[in-house]
Amino acid sequence: MNELPRYAALFALCLCASGTSYAQSAVTLYGVLDDGLNYTSNAGGHHAFAMVSGDTAETSFGLKGTEDLGGGLSAIFTLESGVNINSGQLNEGGRLFGRQAFVGLSSAPAGTLTFGRQYDATIDMWSPFTAAGNSIGDLAAHPFDNDNADFDFRLSNSVKYVSPTLAGFQLEGVYGFSNATNFASNRAYSAGVTYGTGPLSVALAYLHLNGAGTGTNGAVTSDSVFVATRQQNIVAGVKWTFSNNANVALAYSHVDVRSPTGNGYAPDIGTQTWTSWKFDNIEINGQYYFMPDLSLTGAYTFTHGKLESTAGSDSPNWHQVALMLNYSLSKRTSVYVQGAWQHTNANTGTDLDAAHIVGSAGLSSSGNQAVARLAMSHKF
Repeated sequence: MNELPRYAALFALCLCASGTSYAQSAVTLYGVLDDGLNYTSNAGGHHAFAMVSGDTAETSFGLKGTEDLGGGLSAIFTLESGVNINSGQLNEGGRLFGRQAFVGLSSAPAGTLTFGRQYDATIDMWSPFTAAGNSIGDLAAHPFDNDNADFDFRLSNSVKYVSPTLAGFQLEGVYGFSNATNFASNRAYSAGVTYGTGPLSVALAYLHLNGAGTGTNGAVTSDSVFVATRQQNIVAGVKWTFSNNANVALAYSHVDVRSPTGNGYAPDIGTQTWTSWKFDNIEINGQYYFMPDLSLTGAYTFTHGKLESTAGSDSPNWHQVALMLNYSLSKRTSVYVQGAWQHTNANTGTDLDAAHIVGSAGLSSSGNQAVARLAMSHKF
């Protein structure tokens, strides 16, 4: 009986300590579930129906945490996984936290410094100006997702700094280490700037990759779109918000891939020795809300390519249109219908000639392809 007051006091002390701890730190579970039925007009010469997970937003879940260290400084972390809801398998090459995995420090006056597997500046600052990175998702990605607007890869072994916003400007810099004795064998670096004032938003960013898709421990390995000795992306975007129910954006990207030996979306690139692939993408997109819970988004992209090899060159064009009608059942749940059409006139005698909308059932047997999708999304 004499022990009871002592245990009660100890229990009360633990509660107080726990309450103090929770007041200084927080961990949040979050995610999105996106699933639906896709129809592809031509996949290898045939119509195709398929259940597809994560077209508009990748099905994913994550943990996000922060701890107040005092003096305006906080410790932060994020662990985020991509999942195929139809099979239960992990995305991003089977990585447990393949979407994001980082830890760092954040200060309102000084900015944020993080370490781990992270997005580069073109994704953070420019991708939201595209329909692939902001609203429609896969069906609006540019051919082969050549500029990574659709989040095909992240930077492993990376250090990122994001500045506070000053007079409307925000800066970002990222460096991904090769983790090899050859310092530059598979490294990446990226930088960008955004500016916002009133209804106007502007972004400019740059990404450089060395040896993407080579090795197992570098900055960009098995999830790279192109396997090449070097790649650089120069991107820019501008957006104007007319009101709470309408906006329009223009996005441009120039992609220069040197000595490519592989393409994640086109397995057969021929036996010729490719010296470079260049892509210039110009996209205009807009979104209109008929009602707070009903919106229509549309995007058109023109892509001009320059595919050069020791055997010759080709200068194909791609045209792509994508539409999405979204109805929100609640703040977290929505149903939507999407459609996309792509046409190309490439003539290399390889899989590069086939129309292929990201999210379709596969390469078309011709230069034309259409995809339709009916799906739902739930956020938590």
